[in-house]
Amino acid sequence: MSGYFSDVTNYGNTTALIATMSFSEAKLRVAAENVANVHTPGFRARQLNTGLFQHALRRALDEKGSDPRKPLTIEAGRQVRTEANGMLSFRASVRPVDNALFHDGTNLSLEREMAELAETGMIHDLAASLLRGNFEGMRKAIRGTM
Repeated sequence: MSGYFSDVTNYGNTTALIATMSFSEAKLRVAAENVANVHTPGFRARQLNTGLFQHALRRALDEKGSDPRKPLTIEAGRQVRTEANGMLSFRASVRPVDNALFHDGTNLSLEREMAELAETGMIHDLAASLLRGNFEGMRKAIRGTM
């Protein structure tokens, strides 16, 4: 019976939503660290590339196909990878300098970080809401109250 529930929760978009939430949590953490260092002279902002993650997630979903027993393995270069235990690990890179450094030697724009926090927070909330809906649907199916 435990294999059945494992198959149900690992099939389809549930794992993709969990991966999206993990990525957004890591991205929020990186943005918070950037904001915390706003007054650190010479600090270089770090980033996780959303486009790179989304491309890697799409590739992983295509490779997984509809086989519920096949794990979702995401590999996005040096920033995101699936560990042997199935958990995602993230490694932020230094954000390239857009034009010029600020007078204190940083490349950190507080406005950009706040926008990044807001956007990433919305993505995280959406993924959480969709995941909650998936689990509610499974709960109803198990109880037979569809």
